[in-house]
Amino acid sequence: MNDVLKQFVFQELVQVSDPKKFSDDEDLLEAGLDSMGIMRLVVFIEETFGVTLPDDEIEPDNLQSLNRIISWIERHRS
Repeated sequence: MNDVLKQFVFQELVQVSDPKKFSDDEDLLEAGLDSMGIMRLVVFIEETFGVTLPDDEIEPDNLQSLNRIISWIERHRS
């Protein structure tokens, strides 16, 4: 899951000089993940991983880093 998510984020949403050096705990919002990117990310996650992420949980705490996003997905997997 981590590799698929990371690939999407760095190919489609966030431009960093070297994604391999970007830690899974680094701040994606600070790196440039914006509101449109967040919506694209949520749709990608729901379609790719078969989960439904509640709209009221789309907040910085759940989207700050790759590790937080993965934790958020795991909480909603059946």
